[in-house]
Amino acid sequence: MTKVSPSMLSADFSRLGEELRRVEDAGADWVHIDVMDGMFVPNITIGPSVVKALRPLSGLPFDVHLMIEDPIRYVEDFSKAGADMITVHTESRGNTMKAIDKIRDLGRSPGITLNPRTPFSKVRKFMGKVDLILIMTVQPGFGGQAFREECVPKITEARRFIDDNGLDVEIVIDGGINRETGRKCVKAGATVLAAGSSLFSLPDMGSEISLWKEFDSE
Repeated sequence: MTKVSPSMLSADFSRLGEELRRVEDAGADWVHIDVMDGMFVPNITIGPSVVKALRPLSGLPFDVHLMIEDPIRYVEDFSKAGADMITVHTESRGNTMKAIDKIRDLGRSPGITLNPRTPFSKVRKFMGKVDLILIMTVQPGFGGQAFREECVPKITEARRFIDDNGLDVEIVIDGGINRETGRKCVKAGATVLAAGSSLFSLPDMGSEISLWKEFDSE
């Protein structure tokens, strides 16, 4: 069954706790939390203190997506705050492999992320070290962007590599995900859909999430 991970970037930041409970009540599998530092991407979002404040409010796994430079500096802080999964970008400055190893050493699930223009070949060396690969289907840093169709073959390539090498790695897709694009991504091999505005804009998020979970059985 396809997993659904609503992105808190599209939540109402004035009532994050209520929004998180809404996500859990809607039947989400994970919670996607975008962290931006104003350097790797232009915007600034939340830090470990917000993750720590949200952690007691939900039993769902927190997938913390670090859109920051030299992420090894902060993986311990986010681990202590309650992140279950921490993904780092292959394009960011710093030693990506060491960051992944540190996440694992802290008892968390490491992930590798790549931008739309980054080929899958750039992350092959990390695939045996991570529990998830996050494929961006928009340029990171801003919510509400349109899905980039040219990224779909990359999902297929990742699926083939994972299967051919007998790896247990989730394929997470983030950016412009809605009913149409999500179905297309799952057909290409995705296992987790991270979505923001297309879910949070709905009065009944649960019905949509239930529908998405059935994509892989169609």
